[in-house]
Amino acid sequence: MADVVILGCGYIGLELGTQLTEAGHDVVGVRRSESGCVAIEDAGFSAHQADLTNQVDREQLPDAEWLVFAASSGGRDAEAANAIYVEALEAVVAQYGSRESVPDRLVYTSSTGVYGDHDGEWVDESTPLEPTTPKTEVLVEAERIALEASPSHGIDGTVARFSGLYGPGRYRLERYLDGPVTEGYLNMVHRADAAGAVAYLLTADCARGEAVVVTDDEPVDKWEFADWLAAECDLESPPKRTKQQRLADDELSAAARRRILTSKRCSNEYLRTLGYPFEHPTYRSGYRTAIEAYRAETDS
Repeated sequence: MADVVILGCGYIGLELGTQLTEAGHDVVGVRRSESGCVAIEDAGFSAHQADLTNQVDREQLPDAEWLVFAASSGGRDAEAANAIYVEALEAVVAQYGSRESVPDRLVYTSSTGVYGDHDGEWVDESTPLEPTTPKTEVLVEAERIALEASPSHGIDGTVARFSGLYGPGRYRLERYLDGPVTEGYLNMVHRADAAGAVAYLLTADCARGEAVVVTDDEPVDKWEFADWLAAECDLESPPKRTKQQRLADDELSAAARRRILTSKRCSNEYLRTLGYPFEHPTYRSGYRTAIEAYRAETDS
């Protein structure tokens, strides 16, 4: 039996598996594709190929002491999200709950998108959930399964609500260096800390039956962040635009319009109280590697 099975071992799962393996845990990562399994093995831990929406594949998932459900719907619509985050999650929980050896813990990775718009005000674990899209409504239902349905199968659930993920392969410097940058707040967490927080919730045995916001110490104004990033890269500040200017674009999609109108600042006070030590407490640390790589490339 594995110590940890990571269901949907992608961007965060690979980092999580690496961290847990280095800490001495036996980890198995689960991916649907053969290439995904190769990526897991290249990261240094065991892979298991399975489609979580398939009953036969679910029955063959390896036993585990801890489960992490970090599967992705691939950025598709709410129907596709429901198939993974709700139907597959519910079926996985039931499958593991029927086994002779039932997992002790489940961590489900969610999103701070479940809070909706708060006009730039602070949100934390006590803030009521206000999903504004069909997809975030799916995420709220998935959280309910993790926190309320899992215990009925003998599995204690925890929800990790990630803010905007960044890190290797996802720094997106050009978006802010080239502009124009639309006003609003950025809530971010580096991949190392998103994975590190999940590992901490498991190994420190905390937050059973709870949701935890996983974000760094400093939500930042997008214009301020763009100016800082440009200065660090020895560039002029990028052009900027207000929300009103951006919303005046008649070709703006409904999804993009909702993103622009959604504003909040996410607090990590509870995660800090639990004792998690951030590797990158703010973007100033988290973007350092990307900035140095950019400067080296432009100087060459």
